[in-house]
Amino acid sequence: MIVSVVSKIKTKIFLFFFLLYLLLSFNNFHICFFSRKFNDPYCITAGSKPGFQISSQQNESFTGDRVSGDHTKILRSEDKKGHDDVLEQEDKPKNIGPVPDQEDKPKNKADLYSLIDVKAEEEYSKYIKPKSEGERYALKAAVKYLNLQRSWLAPGDENINKTRSCEGVNLCSYFKNEGFGEAIENLGKGWFRTHMYSLELILHSRVLKHPCRVFNETQAKLFYVPYYGGYDVLRWHYRNVSDDVKDRLGIDVLKWLESKESWRRNAGKDHVFVLGKITWDFRRYKVPWGSRFLELQEMQNPTKLLIERQPWQVNDIAIPHPTYFHPQTDDDITSWQIKIASKPRRNLVSFAGGARPGNPDNIRSTLIEQCVSSSSNQCRFLNCTNRGCMNPKNVLDLFQDSEFCLQPPGDSATRRSVFDSLICGCIPVVFTPYTAYYQYAWHLPEDHRRYSVYIREQDVKETRVNVVEILKAKTLSEKEEMRSYIIHQLLPGLVYGDSNAKFKKFRDAFDITFDSLLEKIKQSE
Repeated sequence: MIVSVVSKIKTKIFLFFFLLYLLLSFNNFHICFFSRKFNDPYCITAGSKPGFQISSQQNESFTGDRVSGDHTKILRSEDKKGHDDVLEQEDKPKNIGPVPDQEDKPKNKADLYSLIDVKAEEEYSKYIKPKSEGERYALKAAVKYLNLQRSWLAPGDENINKTRSCEGVNLCSYFKNEGFGEAIENLGKGWFRTHMYSLELILHSRVLKHPCRVFNETQAKLFYVPYYGGYDVLRWHYRNVSDDVKDRLGIDVLKWLESKESWRRNAGKDHVFVLGKITWDFRRYKVPWGSRFLELQEMQNPTKLLIERQPWQVNDIAIPHPTYFHPQTDDDITSWQIKIASKPRRNLVSFAGGARPGNPDNIRSTLIEQCVSSSSNQCRFLNCTNRGCMNPKNVLDLFQDSEFCLQPPGDSATRRSVFDSLICGCIPVVFTPYTAYYQYAWHLPEDHRRYSVYIREQDVKETRVNVVEILKAKTLSEKEEMRSYIIHQLLPGLVYGDSNAKFKKFRDAFDITFDSLLEKIKQSE
């Protein structure tokens, strides 16, 4: 009897340690945190892989080969001289945002990662006070990955203006002018009716004319894959089709890529996808829309450029939403800077948007109430629920007339309106760090106080603060300093120039993005 009991205990101990070994060594083991802020769980995968795949569907579902052999565009980082349209060394375009101090720069990767860990430990609770150990861990991871992305920002000087003074959803018209849409004649040169999801078209046009493009894949350092995943999601959005249909094209693209030596050589780590929607539209989970493209294991190594990133995925890179302004020359940018720098601001604050009555956690209704009830008409509200925001001029006029622009979350954390307000010289008022601070590591500076005002979302929700009264307390010098920084240093790096653009003084959003991509690849070598 004693022997039997001892034998059972030994068996249980063996099974316990065997299961523990499996968990720790299994690549698809995840630690996940859930939050009402997002539709998806925040998952941290065991081992060295940066991502995860929750879906039970595996890669055996790959079928078909639908992508032609000339669809992968190739860039290289060296041999820039010798191209007719490349700037000479003394005319190198200027950089945006914080420039690392060369003396303090980490000497190797181990030093860099140690510094990032220290910063994450210090800063993770700057905006949100974690309520649990799980939320604390998730916030710290978000800050860590953001700082790692900042380490890939291509070095350079700041942008400084020396003058200082068709089917389903009908998107056909937005495909004109290489994705910019129809020209807006009454706004002048460089203004277009650009759709918020046009990023894929815009960047594709610029890549085709990039001076570092090569046609021999053995010379390439970076591979651009022109898969329009955002439009692929949109075409099925309002149709009753199966998940297999929604996922098919993305899976076919990956199957084709896996047949290429250029992909197999580095397991896709030197490939980049531009996806013109938010990351959650490619991480279908408990919702009927979108695809699971970014959940596929094959998509964990490549870099993904999106208008909103998953903060816990280091290879998700957020870049600016497209605005309506697409300059072609330095003079186009300078002329616009001079105009908005001298523009009288008749409104203290404004809000362009609509309420979310079906979402009790959303603060928009509270903000609208505070805005419309403010004294002296210091806050203007443009109601987007009656299509008032469909005319770009209505939005741009409002932002040019305002000192502060309220930017609460809408259907997701980020807003195109943040960038519309910035290019108009209107200081954005942000209520959650996921709107901007945890997103745009390459295009917005780490110190958010230089270009925005932060008010905690929870304080507004619980009516502990009046936003208009907080903004009234800002001094004239504070407002002028922020607006000057936005107009003269941030603005050029937030717009996507014309595909034939020839900038010498400035770098636009595309230049910063692809210079930083090449820096990311260089650091990984």
